[in-house]
Amino acid sequence: MAYIWLEADFIPSIITFSVSFLALFIGSITDLKTREVPDWLNYGLVISGLGLNLLFSAIYSDSSFIINSIIGLSIFFGIAYIMFYAGQWGGGDSKMLMGLGAMIGIDVGSLKSQFLFGFFINALFIGAVYGMLWSILLAIKNRKMFSAKFGKILSEKKIIKSKKIMLVVLALLLIPLFLTKSAYDKILILSFAFLMLATFYLWIFIKAIEKSCMHKLVEPSKLTEGDWIVKDIHVGGKYITGPRDLGISKSQIKKLIGFYKKRKVKKILIKEGIPFVPSFFIAFAVTLVFGSLLMLLV
Repeated sequence: MAYIWLEADFIPSIITFSVSFLALFIGSITDLKTREVPDWLNYGLVISGLGLNLLFSAIYSDSSFIINSIIGLSIFFGIAYIMFYAGQWGGGDSKMLMGLGAMIGIDVGSLKSQFLFGFFINALFIGAVYGMLWSILLAIKNRKMFSAKFGKILSEKKIIKSKKIMLVVLALLLIPLFLTKSAYDKILILSFAFLMLATFYLWIFIKAIEKSCMHKLVEPSKLTEGDWIVKDIHVGGKYITGPRDLGISKSQIKKLIGFYKKRKVKKILIKEGIPFVPSFFIAFAVTLVFGSLLMLLV
């Protein structure tokens, strides 16, 4: 059932959940339209989350509101930091998560009944399905470029070598498959073989999607902080930015704009990520209605 009813104070819950829902709704629209979530929305959610919970603490003479808000912000800052530098989420996605942590808060003394605990678990499940469906749609929409890139990756020497090694391993798996009489063992072996084969081609599928459907040339003036640069950019032998930066900074964008005006650099190749905030919005709504999907399965 909805976690909101588990809160000790109904009115603060209504306010914080409503603000969070609205922020996710607006963020989803902007993310789908522009592949960006405005900083005013994310930072506004963080500041208003801390401010509202500080106000609730004063009104109800209960410090747990602001304490839980700070804990929620801190925990989700850590999670967002890891996901961003692992390349799973963009800067906007990560900041939105931090804002939700500050707004709703986390009581570490009772994690099982915490809304954000269930939300995060649901976001991982729903995000995985959402990301796969989005990638499939991209492949269909750009099927010619995708097919060409998929075939090119398959023909690479290291991929061919990896495929041969995988086929040898699969062949070796046939030995215990024919020797065992246990139906359970056979299913286990076949499942492992299928998982290995599926993982191999899924990795190639994702790389093909990334290279054929997610790369875009833009002028430096169109860059925004946090954009992922595909290739290293050097001017006069000096490194300016590249993939190692895990997102371009405002100062780097300013330099590139200056170099572009002087015709020292051309358009910049960036990687467009999947707009993940809509998956957060879906996970938030699902958690409100059903709670943690993991708990329902247990």
